[in-house]
Amino acid sequence: MVISGHRTVWTLVNDGSAAKAALQPGTVRRVLSYARPHWRRILLFVLATSVGSGIIIANPLLLKTIIDRGIGANNPSLVVGLSLVVAVLALLETGLSLVSRWLSASIGEGVIYRLRTQAFTHVQRMPLAFFTRTQTGSLISRLNTDVVGAQRAVTSVLQSLVANSVSVVAVLSAMLALSWPITTAALLVIPLFLLPARYLGRRLAQVHRTSMDVNAEMSSMMSERFNVGGAMLVKLYGRPDKESAEFAARAGRVRDIGVTRSVYSGMLFSVLGLITALATAMVYGAGGLLVVHDTFEVGTLVALATLLTRLYGPVTALSNVQVDVMTALVSFERVFEVLDMKPSVAEPENPVDLPAGGLSVEFSNVSFRYPGAEATLESLELVPQPEHSVSTQVLSDITFTVQPGQMVALVGPSGAGK
Repeated sequence: MVISGHRTVWTLVNDGSAAKAALQPGTVRRVLSYARPHWRRILLFVLATSVGSGIIIANPLLLKTIIDRGIGANNPSLVVGLSLVVAVLALLETGLSLVSRWLSASIGEGVIYRLRTQAFTHVQRMPLAFFTRTQTGSLISRLNTDVVGAQRAVTSVLQSLVANSVSVVAVLSAMLALSWPITTAALLVIPLFLLPARYLGRRLAQVHRTSMDVNAEMSSMMSERFNVGGAMLVKLYGRPDKESAEFAARAGRVRDIGVTRSVYSGMLFSVLGLITALATAMVYGAGGLLVVHDTFEVGTLVALATLLTRLYGPVTALSNVQVDVMTALVSFERVFEVLDMKPSVAEPENPVDLPAGGLSVEFSNVSFRYPGAEATLESLELVPQPEHSVSTQVLSDITFTVQPGQMVALVGPSGAGK
């Protein structure tokens, strides 16, 4: 979550291990190829986000002028005029926010559409052996969860990076122009933000991963028990009580991890809120003394305190940007892993049309073995299966011809290669 004016964007719960992941060469270039068709919208998106983020310093500065030059100087026309400017800027910021959201959604959904359709079409070309060895749930997760994670690389991550970078530069510039000593003191408080954010953020990431695992276990059990085959087995073996007890245990783990996650989230935002309050008190205390000694104007003090609340959030978010980017890129790689898998049975480059009429079928020196790991991805298998070598193949050098209208029966024990 990042507190920036009335916007809340702090991004703290991420899988920290992703930042250490080793990406395959060319991944970033390949990701950019998916964003390239949307380059015009991306430019507009960056422009709208930058302008919207830059506006955040306008209101505190206008508030300073209203207090010092309007209210303090008993100038009602200036107060009314600048108040109208504040209202116009608020409308402009709202409009830019809506435009940014629309551009972000259109870019992200466009990337998702292309990735999903490519992956779905590619998976359909896989041989049956691929589906016999692959976990359906894991494959669907690649086309859902990982594709959505990849979307973040060109939407929320890009938006967070641009918006927070512009916000930090703009706010710091304004604060330094108003008072460099107080700004320096405010910067000294930043480590107090980053240390709890990183520690509790890592803990939240671990809890989040555990939560996903236990939820997946509970959902998997429901899927297995609620289909016809699973329900039949439960009734045949008379295990409803044992099944209920096992489900209660899994649901209990989901309950417990949910409580833990809420506690850590509460601790994180309570600590960050406390530090913000302490920093604000420091600014009002030091600035108030300067106002008492006629070194500061009241409007300057109010502007500094307002800008301070818009500084720490973006700084905290930028400290996590590496994790955000790497997490999104890892999601892309997981989808690319499916797209890069070559079908073990390829279509001929120059197919030949079959002639009309009755045709004979001839098998000449045909051999067969059950496909091994080359038919799927190890990361999609429930349990890696042993390889089948050529020496253990089930058919070798089979030759026969079936004439038009002739019926041939293939007989043999189960697993013989029929």
